[in-house]
Amino acid sequence: MGTKMADNFGKALARITPVQRAISLGSGGERRQPTAREKAAIIVRLMLAEGGSIPVASLPEHMQASLTEQIGLMRLVDRNTLAQVVEEFMTELEEVGLSFPGGIDGALTMMDGHISPNAASRLRRLAGAAGKGDPWERLMVLPAERILPVLEAESVEVAAVMLSKLPVPKAAELLGRLPGDKARRVAYAVSLTGQVDPETVRRIGQSLASQLDAQPARAFDAGPVERVGAILNVSTAATRDDVLTGLDAEDSDFAEQVRKAIFTFAHIPTRIMPRDIPKIVRMVEATMLVTAFTAAQAHPKQAATVEFFLANMSQRMAQTIREDMAARGKVKEKDAEEAMTTVVNTIRQLEGAGEIVMNRDED
Repeated sequence: MGTKMADNFGKALARITPVQRAISLGSGGERRQPTAREKAAIIVRLMLAEGGSIPVASLPEHMQASLTEQIGLMRLVDRNTLAQVVEEFMTELEEVGLSFPGGIDGALTMMDGHISPNAASRLRRLAGAAGKGDPWERLMVLPAERILPVLEAESVEVAAVMLSKLPVPKAAELLGRLPGDKARRVAYAVSLTGQVDPETVRRIGQSLASQLDAQPARAFDAGPVERVGAILNVSTAATRDDVLTGLDAEDSDFAEQVRKAIFTFAHIPTRIMPRDIPKIVRMVEATMLVTAFTAAQAHPKQAATVEFFLANMSQRMAQTIREDMAARGKVKEKDAEEAMTTVVNTIRQLEGAGEIVMNRDED
């Protein structure tokens, strides 16, 4: 069942599911019109019998309980009644012209990018205070960088519940970024979460969501290290070296983090897999490659990149490029910077598109 059809199904089902007591249909052999609650039970039973997927979980919990109770009360339904109920339900389903997400979390997801971050944060805080919605639905989709500070500040027990509710890959990533001693204690605490009741888990989720909502909205998506690194990536080598020297004098730790965030022409042999070189070569104009290689071979730190490229492309192409480099002559510094930046930007684009994977420094 598609997403839109599932939404419409849930809304149509809700419209014929009032919470009221009903006499079981078919007991004692009496013939009568089914109640709205019985009609909903008939539709759900029919869908289950046909192996269909029904979004009953999207209904309020009191409706889910009422529907389940009604299914337990009913026995037999004749064919004419079944046909009548199905026809009525299909009419209800077809009359649904527009569906809304239901709940503040769904509304905020739909309005993402159309309302300000401050307004979205305020609405989430109000929804959390009113106890509306499932806070874990939003926590599960947050990036690890947002969750990690809260996880580090919380107790071992709360951290264990948090990792148990998050998707396994994200939980593994967060566990690996905790200090070793706390990571071990949290991992053990996960084994003790079997007896935690759902209401406690929901309250923990609300508390964590409130903490995240209380964080002020950030003006920049990337952190200062990433922003400085991105700027220096496209700066000239002289500017880059001068800025890093100044950062060393001001804040050596920050300077070291920026160095790790920088990716330049000289970093290619250590950050790029040899098998990805042909992809990069195909995306860069031959004249740019020749210009970049000709300029780079005169510098010890960059000459290794030239040999790395030539060793991992077809030997016929490598020979052609060597001949063009010999005929190129001296390269102006401006042209050299432009050509090397083109190569680096191409690699960044391929990484962003998922075509290649760059090694991190620790790799």
